[in-house]
Amino acid sequence: MRHALIRFYRLMGIDCTWWVPKPKPEVFRITKTNHNILQGVAKPEERLSEDQQKLISYWVHSNAERFWTRRGGPLAPRSKGGADVIIVDDSQMLQIVDIAKQQDPDRPVIFRSHIHIRADLAEKPETNTAGVWNWLWSYAQHADVFISHPVSAFVPKTVPHQKLGYMPATTDWFDGLNKELSEFDTQYYLHEFNTQCRCQSMTPFAFPKRDYIIQIARFDSSKGHPDVVALYAKFRRSSEFCKGKSEEETPQLVICGHYSVDDPDGTMVLNQTLEMLDNQYSDIKPSVVVVRLGPTDQLLNALMSNAKVCLQLSTREGFEVEVSEGLYKGVPVITSKAGGIPLQVQHENSGFFVETGDSKAAAKYLDVLFSDEKRYKEMSEFAATHVSDEVGTVGNAVCWMYLADTLANKGKKLEPNGKWIWDLARADAGEPVKDDGEVWLPRDLTT
Repeated sequence: MRHALIRFYRLMGIDCTWWVPKPKPEVFRITKTNHNILQGVAKPEERLSEDQQKLISYWVHSNAERFWTRRGGPLAPRSKGGADVIIVDDSQMLQIVDIAKQQDPDRPVIFRSHIHIRADLAEKPETNTAGVWNWLWSYAQHADVFISHPVSAFVPKTVPHQKLGYMPATTDWFDGLNKELSEFDTQYYLHEFNTQCRCQSMTPFAFPKRDYIIQIARFDSSKGHPDVVALYAKFRRSSEFCKGKSEEETPQLVICGHYSVDDPDGTMVLNQTLEMLDNQYSDIKPSVVVVRLGPTDQLLNALMSNAKVCLQLSTREGFEVEVSEGLYKGVPVITSKAGGIPLQVQHENSGFFVETGDSKAAAKYLDVLFSDEKRYKEMSEFAATHVSDEVGTVGNAVCWMYLADTLANKGKKLEPNGKWIWDLARADAGEPVKDDGEVWLPRDLTT
């Protein structure tokens, strides 16, 4: 998302730079646990200690002092060449809000919260979620605008409504994840995927001899891998489509995801998934491909483009724009009602969504997509033509330019009051969102 945004801005002559901190691996274990705590998937006894707070603070301040607050650095005062607007795009480094304000008190600072925060838990003082949230809010409250994924249940009540604006995650339709691939390139990347399967001693990828169902997601405890495997087992064991068919006549299940340098849980979740296949689902294991991949956009593009059905059965989720990427390719998606995922799918038109953890209902929908060719074709065509501009790079760029222009160039105090930034930008440009066939995301999701 950010790589594409920076490329687009540079083409337009806009001076926008993405600054990345020098990593400190011991901090990542803390920030990942904080992430799990905020999502409500951590153990109750896991807490953010004062020593851990100090370690994070030292990491942030050392990066700021070494790289960012010097003359000409982004956090330096504007009078010394610093940036006109600061966007803190991750809760890992929220102290930057205060550092930026200390350097230049009147400079606009925006904070973007892009994870599924259990606001209900954050509001209960005895929970570990409240402990982490209160610490984060002690810094985030000093930002001029608080941007959240477009789900009101992600925003604790301590965030003033007038500061709150909504923006979805986005993807780029011309980068490696989404651009059209030639047949030659497609075959090359699918062959490369099979090479990865062999290197990881995994079940061979049988496409095009067998169709396949895919979930592309990091190996994270909130991505619903147990539900994905359970869904596939129910589909293979009891669906009308699979009844009487040999294994080779049924689709494979492909579960793959990339590495994330700041996510130490990946290997653990991958191993748990493999153990589940060994112990609970040995009968379907020969048809399941589980592979951890590097950052290979074209390979993921080829896999998503040729899948029969895409799954996204997360238990906690911010937005997960891979859902829109699948729809854009004409692949119907079965999703859980987690976070911002349902905003992207038109139920029974471009895909189906089920209650979180309901693998039985998901298996029934999977049966429909494989058994009814006419229905599948209709849903595929609808999916490919009903993805909103809001989830593309241009929509994302418009929102950030509107925020920067309003706060810095016009010198206004911006109060979104819980509205979508896309709507505010469109209205300001005299092109309000209209219900005249334009595809746009629902505005009323609360949970």
